[in-house]
Amino acid sequence: MMNSQYNKPKEVTWQQFMDHARNGEFVADPDKPVLIKDDSFVATLTEDAAKTYSENGQPVNRVMTKVSADNRAMRTLALEETGVQTQEEIGNSLWLMFLINWGPFIVIALLIYFFIFRAMRNAAGGPGGMLGNFGRSKHKMLTKEHSSVTLDDVAGIDEAKEEVTEIIEFLKNPKKFQRLGGRVPRGVLLVGQPGCGKTLLAKAMAGEADVPFFSISGSDFVEMFVGVGASRVRDLFKQAKDNAPCIIFLDEIDAVGRRRGAGFSSGGHDEREQTLNAILVEMDGFDSSDQVIVVASTNRADVLDPALVRPGRFDRQVQVPMPDIKGRMEILKVHSRKIKMSPTIDLEKLARGTPMFSGAELEAIINEAAIAATLQNKDFVEQEDIEEARDKVRYGRSRRSARVEEEEKNVIAYHEAGHAVVTYFEPEAEPLHKVTIIPRGPTLGATMMLPEKDRYIMSRKRLLAMMRVSYGGRIAEEKFTGDQYNGTAGDIRQATNIARAIVTEYGMSDAVGFQYRGDDQQRNPWEANDSMSNETAKLIDDEIKRVIDQTYGEAVAIIEEHADKVDALAQALLKYETLSYEEVEKLMKGEQLDKATVAELLQAEKDKAKAAAEAEASASPTPDAESDADYDTPGGAMPSPA
Repeated sequence: MMNSQYNKPKEVTWQQFMDHARNGEFVADPDKPVLIKDDSFVATLTEDAAKTYSENGQPVNRVMTKVSADNRAMRTLALEETGVQTQEEIGNSLWLMFLINWGPFIVIALLIYFFIFRAMRNAAGGPGGMLGNFGRSKHKMLTKEHSSVTLDDVAGIDEAKEEVTEIIEFLKNPKKFQRLGGRVPRGVLLVGQPGCGKTLLAKAMAGEADVPFFSISGSDFVEMFVGVGASRVRDLFKQAKDNAPCIIFLDEIDAVGRRRGAGFSSGGHDEREQTLNAILVEMDGFDSSDQVIVVASTNRADVLDPALVRPGRFDRQVQVPMPDIKGRMEILKVHSRKIKMSPTIDLEKLARGTPMFSGAELEAIINEAAIAATLQNKDFVEQEDIEEARDKVRYGRSRRSARVEEEEKNVIAYHEAGHAVVTYFEPEAEPLHKVTIIPRGPTLGATMMLPEKDRYIMSRKRLLAMMRVSYGGRIAEEKFTGDQYNGTAGDIRQATNIARAIVTEYGMSDAVGFQYRGDDQQRNPWEANDSMSNETAKLIDDEIKRVIDQTYGEAVAIIEEHADKVDALAQALLKYETLSYEEVEKLMKGEQLDKATVAELLQAEKDKAKAAAEAEASASPTPDAESDADYDTPGGAMPSPA
C-alpha cells in the first residue's frame, strides 16, 4: 500500500505544469484526466515523471497548480491544445449551483410552512381563522389578588378618582344604579398629559374591583398580517363577555383610534381603520345586561375619531389634569411614606416649587433623592437631596466633569446674572429661587424660579414680563463681553412665541384686534390656508416686531440701571457657581457673602484626604505605606461642590 504522502499532489508552477503536459508526462488514461477545479488543476504523473518529485523518500505521483477565476478558461484551452484530456470536477460545483439557484425558493417555502400552514394546522377553528394564534388577543387578565395598587395609592386627582370609584361601585352593585332605570356607562375615556396617573387609575381599578380586569395596549392590536387587529378585538370582547361583569382597559387607544381618512390613509381598507371599525362595532354590540365597561386612556384626545368618543361608546370623558399645589402635596406624601425622611424636610416648599410637574415626575424626585442619600451613606433623606433631585428631574444631571473654558464660563455667568437681575427687579415675574452656572443636562447654566402659586391664566403684563426676563441674558452678556453668542437661541425662541401668541391668539394687540390668527389645528394640513391676506400677514409681523422691540428696550433699561449689580452677581457666580435667593438678595443690597468659594472647598477636601492618608500610613508603618504617604491624593477624585 502506498504512503498517504504519495497521494498528496505536489504544488508546481504553471510553467512546470505545462512542461509536463507538452512532454507527455501525464497519465493518458480516460479514468485519470486532468481535474479542473475552481482554483486549481490536478494531474497524475507517469511512473518515470513521478520520480522527479519525492517526499520523505517516496515518489509523488500527482501535481497541482493554482489558477484564478480570470485565467481559468484560457489555461484550460492551452492545456487541451497539448492533447491532454481534461474534466471539470463536479461534486461541490453542482451543489453550489443548486443552492444558488434554488436556495431562495427553499427558504421562502419554509417560511410559508412555519407562518401559514403550521398556523392553519394549530388553529383548529380557533379565533383568527388561518392566522391561528396571531388572531388571538394579547391582553393581560388581572384580578384583585394580582394587583397591589389601590385607590389609596392615587392622590392629587380627586375628580378622576371619584369617577373611577363610581365605576367600581356599579360593578359591585349594579342593581343599585338600575333602580331608577339608568344604565351602565359603556365606556370611560381618561384624558391627560403623560405621567398624570391614567394608567395608575386603571391599576387601582384592578386592585379595587372584584371583577376580572382585561388590560391591553393599542399597539398590541397592530400586526404584520392584514385583519389581525380586528380579529384580536373580536377575541378580546368575546372573552370579556364570557367573564362579565368585567373591565376592559385599552391603554394608549390613539394607536388605533385616530381620525379616519386623514393624511395619506388608504380609507376603509387601511389595517388600522379595520381595527377601529371592529372596536366601534363591538362597543355598539353591548347589551345593558352585559356589564362590561371599557376604560381607555390617551394623551391625544384631539386626534381620536369622532365616532369613537361619542356618547353611547365612551359615555364619559374624564380629564386627568396636572396636579395643583394641593394635589402635588398629597402625591409627595403618598410616595414618601416608604422613604426614611428627615423631620426637617419641607414638602410644602417642594410642592410649591414644582409647578406643572406630573405625578410621575414627583415620584421620580422622591426616588432620586432616596438614591442620592443612599450613595452618600446617610441615615435619611435630607432637604438638600430633595432639592438636587428636583433639579435633576427637571433640568437633567449636573455635569461637573464638563470642562468649560474660562472665557465661556465668564459669558455664562453674565448671561445668568442678567436673567436673575431682571427677574429680581421685575414685579410681575415669578420669585427667584436659585441661579447656577453648573452645566446640567443640555444647559450650561440656569436661573430657577419658585412660583408662589399655580397659575391657570396669564395677564398681558405677566406675559410681557416673561419676555423681558428672557432678554435679560442676551443684554447682559452683550454689555459686559462686547459680543453676542448663540446660547441665547432658546430665550429668543421663547420670547418670540409669547409675542406671536399675544398678537395672533390672545387678542391682546390693538393693531390686529380681537381676532384669532394662530395655527388652526383642526385644518387639513394638505389644504391651502386662504384665511389671511398678505396685508394682514404683514400687519401681524409688524405688530410682533413692535412687541418684541418694546420689551427688549425695557429689559435693556433694567440692565443699564442695575449694571453694577449684574457685574457683582456674575463675579459671585464665578466664585461660588450656585447662589440661592437669599444670597442673591444680599448681593442686590450691596452686602458681601460669607461662605467658602469653590476653590477653597476643593482645597479643604484635598487637605482632608491628604491628612487621612497620612494618618492611615502612620497607623500601619510598613515600607510601602511610608513611601506612599508622601503622595497627594489627586484633586480630580474630589467631588466638586455646588
